[in-house]
Amino acid sequence: MRVYQTNEIKNIALVGSAGSGKTTLAESMLYEAGVIKRRGSIEAKNTVSDYFPVELEYGYSVFPTVLHVEWNNKKLNIIDCPGSDDFVGGAITSLNVTDLALVTINGQYGPEVGTQNIFRYTEKLKKPVIFLVNQLDSEKCDFDAIVASMIDIYGSKCVQIQYPLETGPNFHSLIDVLLMKKYTWKPEGGAPTIEDIPEEEMDKAMELHKALVEAAAENDESLMEKFFESETLTEDEMREGIRKGLVTRSIFPLFCVCAGKDMGVRRLMEFLGNVVPFVSEMPKIHDTRGEEISPDSNGPESLYFFKTGMEPHIGEVSYFKVMSGHVKAGDDLVNVDRGSRERLGQLFVCAGANRIPVEQLNAGDLGCTVKLKDVKTGNALNQKDLDWHYDFIKYPRSKYSRAIRAVNSQDTEKLMAALLKMRQEDPTWVVENSKELKQTIVHGQGEFHLRTLKWRLENNEKLNVVFEEPKIPYRETITKKAKAEYRHKKQSGGAGQFGEVHLIVEPYAEGMPDPTSYTFNGQEYKVTMKGKEEVDLEWGGKLVFINSVVGGAIDARFMPAILKGIMDCMEHGPLTGCYARDVRVVVYDGKMHPVDSNELSFMLAARHAFSEAFKQAGPKILEPIYDLEVYVPDDYLGDVMSDLQGRRALIMGMDSEAGYQKLQARIPLKELSSYSIALSSITGGRASFTTKFSSYELVPNDLQQKLIAEHEAETAKED
Repeated sequence: MRVYQTNEIKNIALVGSAGSGKTTLAESMLYEAGVIKRRGSIEAKNTVSDYFPVELEYGYSVFPTVLHVEWNNKKLNIIDCPGSDDFVGGAITSLNVTDLALVTINGQYGPEVGTQNIFRYTEKLKKPVIFLVNQLDSEKCDFDAIVASMIDIYGSKCVQIQYPLETGPNFHSLIDVLLMKKYTWKPEGGAPTIEDIPEEEMDKAMELHKALVEAAAENDESLMEKFFESETLTEDEMREGIRKGLVTRSIFPLFCVCAGKDMGVRRLMEFLGNVVPFVSEMPKIHDTRGEEISPDSNGPESLYFFKTGMEPHIGEVSYFKVMSGHVKAGDDLVNVDRGSRERLGQLFVCAGANRIPVEQLNAGDLGCTVKLKDVKTGNALNQKDLDWHYDFIKYPRSKYSRAIRAVNSQDTEKLMAALLKMRQEDPTWVVENSKELKQTIVHGQGEFHLRTLKWRLENNEKLNVVFEEPKIPYRETITKKAKAEYRHKKQSGGAGQFGEVHLIVEPYAEGMPDPTSYTFNGQEYKVTMKGKEEVDLEWGGKLVFINSVVGGAIDARFMPAILKGIMDCMEHGPLTGCYARDVRVVVYDGKMHPVDSNELSFMLAARHAFSEAFKQAGPKILEPIYDLEVYVPDDYLGDVMSDLQGRRALIMGMDSEAGYQKLQARIPLKELSSYSIALSSITGGRASFTTKFSSYELVPNDLQQKLIAEHEAETAKED
């Protein structure tokens, strides 16, 4: 294929809710452009986009697929993105490296929660949007209701380019109010018959045409002046106005298509080729220092690697965007993130699993290469002495977590290697080796997200794994002061062990004044500050350690050992073995032996004294609380609220957003464990949610007793 210049390249992300027909649309676009000779289908498992075994198994897109078509002397790079919210990472990646979002809408349901979520990302990234109502042949399709809903949500910026004459199984024609023509298809789709608009449709078409002309004119002062003078614009002037409106997000054109029958696809592609902004017309991307990077094919050579694919018989396939300059096969570049040198042996453009060799790609273009030594997702390859780094893709927080382990413990190392490799393909998989929980935790976007991970481990990597519910990172603290003492004494032949520690514990809060005295059972214990140490704990909160020993009862050299013993107890809380926090400890007395005392003796004495005092100081267990936002259709609001209340959630507020409700709540992490499954079940997959850690709060007494009993039983079993 020929080398395309930056002003001939358009990058498009194909996004939308699951089931809105993106993969089918991509198949029809490839067919219309002559990239493939016959259209595949999801049912037949032979589409260009969904070619990984896990995608064929589930009938869903799991990874974003990079495609390209050549159309009217322009190159359209298209990334077909997964629709499920569980695989939103692919859509976010794609929106960041493309210049326009083509948002498909299921003609049966209209804009769904997934549509809303994707639109929010386009808003955040300031990407142009074209809406596309698909599946017009569905019996449930009510196009007028969909348009009304779209305008209700997105306002007057949502402007019709087309409307169907009939929806349902008899759909075969539409009116295009930009060209003011009627398009009609035979049952097999493909090339349409183009005719004048029938008389009975002219009034409606003219009304929509005028609205489109006015929307196009609003984006350019000279066009607005002409519109005021003549109340019309030429086709070319309308295209120019729409293009400028797309760039500024002041217009969202609305198209019609039936991708399954290849109706309307060719006209859509004409619009994409003629009207959609080129790479060179879009706002510039910035590097990590905030420097603007211009897509100039004559500029310095810089590539950004946005995706890694693992393919059988090939290994890693590395997908990149040419940020600046032009890249040729054989170029030697520097990985500025890892400090290594790389040679690009071959360059390809992609159509799913098919890769077409090319000699050169210019700024703004998308391509891929293979057999790189040390390039990971998110890395940049630059020409020598060019220090451009990129970090513009931000992924959402995880929503669903499971502990994972290999059935055969000997496969643990192999499992970790596989997980790290797979995270290159999907950065929203997060792997955590939790020292606290003594588990390997895999965090993802939902139950289906992690189910595909398990399927791939078992079927591709031949690793049998088990998912378990992760333990909750509880915290322990105290609510009142207490004192305890402990003598550690051991004699075995020669030198023995001796250490005695007397200490006081109390709850600590930031900004508390230093203690001067304590009273227990009518006896006063004065505090003489000899030393104070504040320890910021890795797991949150503080330990404040005060040395108040007078008269040489304990030598100062043993204080670090006493602190170490207390810290050991803080790391393995006395109640449940979880981390303890926010405690002040005052060591006020003790005893030592001139021969038998040593660091170990005082460490053990301090550990036992602290544990005993902790248990007497009104100990409480804290649990992690998360802020939760749920986007739910009005119809399911009551069921979702009822479910949340059953999960000990506290409803904090509610906002209405065009047919959807945004619920705000605070909920314990323990109750979030299976929430994505429950929410999907309650709403038929039509709701979504986000979470964010908020704070630690006291667990109810009944739960505390249960947790303590479980820990004691587990400890007894280990003993």
